[in-house]
Amino acid sequence: MPAIVNKVINGSIAEELDICPQDEIVSIDGNKMLDMIDYNFYCKSDFITLEVKKKNGEIEQIEIEKDFDEDLGIVFESAVFDRVKPCLNKCIFCFVDQQPKGLRDTLYIKDDDYRLSYLQGTYITLTNLNDEDKKRIKRMHLGPFYVSVHTTNPDLRVKMLRNPNAGKIMENLQWLRKNKIPFHAQIVLCPGYNDGKELDRTLSDLAQLKNTVLSVAIVPVGVTQFRKENLRQVDEKIAKETIKIASKYKRVCLSDEFFLLAGEKIPPAKYYGNFSQLEDGVGALRLLIDDYKSLELPSKISKPFKFIFAVSYAAFDVVKDIADDISKKVENLTIEVVPVKSNYWGKNITVAGLITSDDLINSLSNRDADMVVIPSVMLRPYSEDFLDGKNLDYVKSITNKSFLVLKNNYSIKEFIDKLYNI
Repeated sequence: MPAIVNKVINGSIAEELDICPQDEIVSIDGNKMLDMIDYNFYCKSDFITLEVKKKNGEIEQIEIEKDFDEDLGIVFESAVFDRVKPCLNKCIFCFVDQQPKGLRDTLYIKDDDYRLSYLQGTYITLTNLNDEDKKRIKRMHLGPFYVSVHTTNPDLRVKMLRNPNAGKIMENLQWLRKNKIPFHAQIVLCPGYNDGKELDRTLSDLAQLKNTVLSVAIVPVGVTQFRKENLRQVDEKIAKETIKIASKYKRVCLSDEFFLLAGEKIPPAKYYGNFSQLEDGVGALRLLIDDYKSLELPSKISKPFKFIFAVSYAAFDVVKDIADDISKKVENLTIEVVPVKSNYWGKNITVAGLITSDDLINSLSNRDADMVVIPSVMLRPYSEDFLDGKNLDYVKSITNKSFLVLKNNYSIKEFIDKLYNI
C-alpha cells in the first residue's frame, strides 16, 4: 500500500504545509519508500523535498528546511508502504487460526514482517527472512527485534510451526549475534511439547548467545473452545516446574499467569528488568501494584458513590486487594470488583485483551453502580471497539451505565484523579 497520511500532528511542519489526511507521500528527495524505516532515514536532513499526491490527485513538490532530526508530524495509515510479509507458518498454537468468523477483519491478518518487529515490537519467527532482508538489516543495523523462538530444537520447532524453515532458528539467531543485532525472545509454552527438558535446552541455547538476547519472555499457550489442536493448558504443576527452570537463567521472565497458577506472589520489580515485554503480560500486575503504592488517596469523596471494576480473571485477585484497600481509606466510596467470564472464548481464556462486548454486558447484569471502570486493553487501540466489532456505546446502551476507560493499563492514577472530582 502507498504511504497514505492518516493524521497530521497539530502545530507540526506538515500542518503548516497543509498536508492532509488521505494525501500520499510519493517520495522524499526522489527516493521511493518501502516503509517507515525508509521514511525516517530520508527525513534525517536539514533540507528535503517531498513529492506529495493530494487526495484530489494533484502532485505537489514541497521544499522543506528544518532541523536535522525534526519530525514532520505525519502519522501514516500503515508502517509499511508495500506488501506486508505474511506468516508462512501453521503453528499448532496459533491464536489467529482458531478464531471464529465475525470478528474485526484485522484480527485475521497473520504477518511475520521484520520491519513491523523493529518498528512496532511485533513478534517474528524468522522463517521467511531472505538474503535481501538480511542485507538490509545488516546495512541499516536495524534492531532490536522481537523473535518468537518457542524452541531451539530444530525438529521440534518444525513440528510446532509446521514449516521446514523453522529448524534454522539457531542459525538465524547466531547470524543476529554475529552482526551485533540484539533481540527479545518469546516462548509460548505448550505442555507436552516445549516444556520441561525442552525448555531447559532452549534457555541454555539462548544463554550461549549472551547479551545479544536482551530478554526472554515465557507465556502459557492460550486454549480456547475453538481450538482444533489437542493442546493441554498450563496447570499448577507445570507452572511451578517452569518457574523453577526459568530461575536458573538470567534475563528470563515469565508472564503473570504462571505465578497466579502456581499460587505464588508476583515477583518484585527487579525481576522484570526494564519490563521490555509488557505486551505479553510480563510484569503488568507488578507495575499495577507498585503504581498504586505511589499514589495519594483522598480521605473522602463529596457524596456516596459506587464503582464497579470490570476485570479479567487473571487480574482479579490483585485488583480486588487494591480496591478493598481504597474502599477502607476513602469515605463514601464503594468498589465492587467483577471478573468478566469469557463465554465467547471459553473458560480457559482469562485475560482482559480478549473480552468481548457481550461478555462484559453479561458480567454487569443485575449489578448497580454509578460508574464502571475498564482497562483500555479491552478495546482496539485508539478506538472504542471491542473484539467482536461492537463498541462501547453499544455496551452503554444495553447496560445503561457510564464508563471510565483507563488509558494506562498499568496504573489506576486516572481512577484516583476521578475520585478527587466527585
